[in-house]
Amino acid sequence: MLIEQIHKPDDLKLLTIPELEQLAEEVRHFLIEKLSVTGGHLAPNLGVVELTIMLHYLYDSPKDKLIFDVGHQSYVHKILTGRREQFDTLRKYKGLCGFVKRAESEHDVWEAGHSSTSLSAAMGMALGRDLKGDNNKVVAVIGDGALTGGMALEALNHIGHEKRKMIVVLNDNEMSIAPNVGAIHNYLGKIRSDKHYQKAKDDLQHLLNKIPAIGGKLARTAERLKDSVKYMVVPGVLFEVLGLTYLGPVDGHDLTKLQEVFNQANKVEGPVLVHVLTTKGKGYLPAESDSHKWHGISPYKIESGQVVKAVGPPMYTEVFGEALIELAEQDKRIVAITPAMPTGSGLIKFSERFPGRMFDVGIAEQHAATMSAALALEGLKPVFAVYSTFLQRAYDQVVHDICRQNLNVVFAIDRAGFVGPDGETHHGVYDISFLRHVPNLVLMMPKDENELRNMMKTAMEYNDGPIAIRYPRVNALGAAIDKEMSTIPIGSWETIREGDSATIIAVGPMLQVASDAAELLKREGLSVRVVNARFIKPLDEAMLRQFAAEGARLVVLEEGSRQGGLGSSILEFYSIEGLYGLSIKIIGVPDAFIEHGSIKEQQQETGLTAEHTAAEVIRLTMPKLRQSASVQR
Repeated sequence: MLIEQIHKPDDLKLLTIPELEQLAEEVRHFLIEKLSVTGGHLAPNLGVVELTIMLHYLYDSPKDKLIFDVGHQSYVHKILTGRREQFDTLRKYKGLCGFVKRAESEHDVWEAGHSSTSLSAAMGMALGRDLKGDNNKVVAVIGDGALTGGMALEALNHIGHEKRKMIVVLNDNEMSIAPNVGAIHNYLGKIRSDKHYQKAKDDLQHLLNKIPAIGGKLARTAERLKDSVKYMVVPGVLFEVLGLTYLGPVDGHDLTKLQEVFNQANKVEGPVLVHVLTTKGKGYLPAESDSHKWHGISPYKIESGQVVKAVGPPMYTEVFGEALIELAEQDKRIVAITPAMPTGSGLIKFSERFPGRMFDVGIAEQHAATMSAALALEGLKPVFAVYSTFLQRAYDQVVHDICRQNLNVVFAIDRAGFVGPDGETHHGVYDISFLRHVPNLVLMMPKDENELRNMMKTAMEYNDGPIAIRYPRVNALGAAIDKEMSTIPIGSWETIREGDSATIIAVGPMLQVASDAAELLKREGLSVRVVNARFIKPLDEAMLRQFAAEGARLVVLEEGSRQGGLGSSILEFYSIEGLYGLSIKIIGVPDAFIEHGSIKEQQQETGLTAEHTAAEVIRLTMPKLRQSASVQR
């Protein structure tokens, strides 16, 4: 098999085009087989097989810089750069990363995980090349979904201004994760479907080629004439107006046409945009038929396309979506906003039930946040559903437009805490730290699905400013559901287990870890109180004062950054109150980026386990027995 002969990009250069076509089919079969076991981003990678092969065939990586936006379409790149034999470890603990990773290979020149960064990176690398006097090429691959991101548009504006030699490859498959929305998507659709433009351009080129050369003046006139055809036929020439030479659209699965267009692009002095049309999920019918579902997929059966799923309670995301529909039935003010994540955020059913009250703004978190602020000013109740890791991209808008104006926006923050195989670019471990210090904001996290529903009811009835609910990317606990949702007093904690030896204050999924630790400690003769700190802001100050009066030994357990998290907030409270001499231990995510693996492995690595928590309680309460404690760390 040809795929077994490819260990580095130079090996491709020995192959003919028919052999490259055979290699493309082998790569597809390899991906379908391997990802059926590991899961991962299947559809994006099946769509860029020929494109990636041709890029490595024509360019000299790593001297030439190949930059992949987001990086979820980089599996083919990894196969061609010597990592094929590691694919059994894809997205596993200490295994191959699901995104581009500089530590993995010299061919991974830029890391991402969030969208719309590749063009800014390419601009920086082109500038660096020119300042150093080098002559390498810079090629950025960006999807049509990522192109709607504001950062990508900012970069395009600067690229057109600087006129540096570089190539932007627009991988146009009409999708980001969900189907794309917006004016740019519609504009690209017109280019894709406008056969008149391509035929007129080709016919004119054929005619000009038949005219004997009669001097440079005619040639220059001919070029202007070709441009005039473009302006007459294409509905806008956005990229050329921005200063990039536009080439395409070209079939992204035709290696010969790809070779021709990139050879043409290489001759252009200045920035070029190569518009490549691809089919997301190409070569595997289930993925082609539903590339949305197959964007990122769990292990599956190859023959049927049936996804292998564990049976159990619903995900917190599903609980959120169902509860939002119930609440929206009762309150017409409720509207939902998502930045290109209607399925991931649990809003598909809401969009079907209330199509006029659901707004997918595309990959535009900043716009989504500020638009939510304005909706609140209009008397509506906007629910901004967003992953924790993507909320980072809208931080200024949260502070400046929502919290500063004290507007009634509800943040539904999904994927809070560790996210497993997606790894360090997607963990939701920083939102507590960057949200809790912002004035006017209330921040909650439920211990189970019933409490999530009640928190949503609380949020909808809260009219004193912004309020946020964070919940994890895991299955709920299967808790009993109240017949009616009810409100929770703002800032109130609850004791779920009594004890007088020590107190574990925990939030979200860590409540179960705390309860398990308390059971371990019971065997050691220790009676431990467990507290559900369901409000991260405001704190339950009355309960904290009670702990201080008792001289309680406290362990704070949180699946979030130790710096600036719930534990830090408690320490700050005691400092401000002048309550000193307390024994407090914080167990949280350390000052490091935690790589991909299972959530259980990530918790183990960071000490967020019942065993480690129990050991820390013993150290806190019985220092003389540290060495003899039978509970394993």
